[in-house]
Amino acid sequence: MARGRSDETAPSARLSDGTLARVVPSAFGGGFELDVDGTPQSHVDLDDPTHLHFEYVARMGAVIDRLRMPGQPLTAIHLGAGALTVPRYVEATRPGSRQQVVELEPALWDLVREHLPLPRGASIRVRIGDAREVLGRLPAGLVGAADLVVSDVYSGAQTPAHLTTVEFFTAAARFLAPDGVLLVNVADGAGLAFARRQVATVQAVLEHVIVLAEVQTLKGRRFGNLVIAASRSPLPTEWLPRLLAAGPHPAKVAEGREVDDFARGARVATDADATPSPRPAASVFDR
Repeated sequence: MARGRSDETAPSARLSDGTLARVVPSAFGGGFELDVDGTPQSHVDLDDPTHLHFEYVARMGAVIDRLRMPGQPLTAIHLGAGALTVPRYVEATRPGSRQQVVELEPALWDLVREHLPLPRGASIRVRIGDAREVLGRLPAGLVGAADLVVSDVYSGAQTPAHLTTVEFFTAAARFLAPDGVLLVNVADGAGLAFARRQVATVQAVLEHVIVLAEVQTLKGRRFGNLVIAASRSPLPTEWLPRLLAAGPHPAKVAEGREVDDFARGARVATDADATPSPRPAASVFDR
């Protein structure tokens, strides 16, 4: 992740909480970054949507690549839009996929739509509203039909508390097909108390869970992003070497007893006691 650039001429929009969203040229690897008050929310390469610059997004992409047969269209629900990096990736690698995207901020979506337009003909529908509330009014035909549900919702640099609970993940999991996969982006720092609680919470909803992260992040030695992948069905063991090989490196995939040990003693988060994800120090976004 990177600190946003200070180009005052960059296209921008004021969001409902007073923060400023901007689309700025990326100083790393080409493309553009969506920056919200100094926090990079997304990286998009319009010329190559398969270019996943942020490490945790690349790990999500590695899991998505394992779903169904290569190139087969998916049915996907994305909670948290940003600049729609992952929906663009699915469209590029799985043409014909049906995708629903939920974004809280209409001004942010207008900014992205104008300055980072979606591919022509992509079947990506964007719905405006709170991710949890919109889940309750998605088409009934999507219940039990989604190959992929992605939860990557941030308000500034934090995930809101009501989108971290067992009630929320239960609502999201209703849409999964029997072998569908839930992907959750979790940001945490030293000790990983929040991440351990998130893994325990997802385990309370879906039986089969793996965790992907950079090695030092998974050891709790530095602030970073962990990706939880979970399903009602066993996640194929042949995924593991392929996920490791896909990088970014140094990569770690925790499964089975290692995941159980990671979450042991962590309390399941509920609507009554959940907290937002921890706020990172400003230095986290310096590259």
